[in-house]
Amino acid sequence: MFNDYLDEIFLIALTTFIFTALIMPFTIKIANHIGAIDVPRDDRRVHNKPIPKLGGLGIFMGFLFGYMMFGVQSIKMNSILIGSFIIIIYGIFDDIKTLKARYELLGQLIAAATIVFYGQILLTSITVFGCTIEFGLLSYPITLFFILGCTNIIRLIDGIDGLSSGISSIFFLTIGIIAFFQGQVETLEITLTFIMLGACAGFLVHNFYPARLFAGEAGSAFMGFIISVISLLGYKGTLLTSVLVPILILAVPIMDTLFAIIRRKLKGKPIFEGDKEHLHHQLLKKKYSQRRTVLVIYAINIMFSIASILYVLKSPYFGMVFYLVLLIIVGWLVFGTSIISEKLENKTKEFEEKHKIKRK
Repeated sequence: MFNDYLDEIFLIALTTFIFTALIMPFTIKIANHIGAIDVPRDDRRVHNKPIPKLGGLGIFMGFLFGYMMFGVQSIKMNSILIGSFIIIIYGIFDDIKTLKARYELLGQLIAAATIVFYGQILLTSITVFGCTIEFGLLSYPITLFFILGCTNIIRLIDGIDGLSSGISSIFFLTIGIIAFFQGQVETLEITLTFIMLGACAGFLVHNFYPARLFAGEAGSAFMGFIISVISLLGYKGTLLTSVLVPILILAVPIMDTLFAIIRRKLKGKPIFEGDKEHLHHQLLKKKYSQRRTVLVIYAINIMFSIASILYVLKSPYFGMVFYLVLLIIVGWLVFGTSIISEKLENKTKEFEEKHKIKRK
């Protein structure tokens, strides 16, 4: 029985992967036809030539194909399909001609509201140290905030070839492993998880450096949106498995987004205004290649994923220790860069010189 389920989820991921990988060249042609092209007009771009950016449409098509092949109709699934379609439509418009931030947020809010009010996919309670906290009516705004947060975390870190699709693939694989070994087989969440794993990996074939196609706003927002939905579907009941585990799997993009907000606030700039101080920019400043930069970020993300698997499936104690060690390492790296502020970076350098600490 165990092997039968393993074969099934492997088939789901492989079928969706092949379909998505094969459909991407057609997506590139559509992007060129409608003008959904990322032209490097400022120094924030790390590429130096125009790149089609309609990969989100291809990922969505792979998602739809996977659902038609392996999914089961339900009210929840209907809400996910409708919400996803709204995200993709808004994203495609933005990829053709940049929308104002408030219009992007409006589209995301409508999609999230579809999940919450029509699909009734809600974070209704958490249990901490044996004490259950019921959210009641607050379930609605809390869930909306969670969906919007996940959607924008992936969108905001999408700044280098293969980054958003790779991190999303790592997330779906991690969640899939946890759900499978917890016995959540033949459920909506595990089906969607492996459909999305196949779709993101199929896109990554064309998006890894040197990228022939970008995810665009449609793709990065869609990946984040589905991450939030799968988290809500599969991890309810306790604080650490409903909220913290998905968050810690996404620790790298979450911290990168948090640092961006702090950095822009310190400089008096709008939160959604782009800059060249994200984690991948910091590694590029240290003369890392694009390929090496994204692989380093993958490696850090994979370590957080391993810690999450250890925590849920093996030992909460060892998982927490692993988390703590990783957070200390990431913190040390942060203080040695200008990801928050140049002053902090300079103070760290002075400390290292004073105590004769060599940074590799």
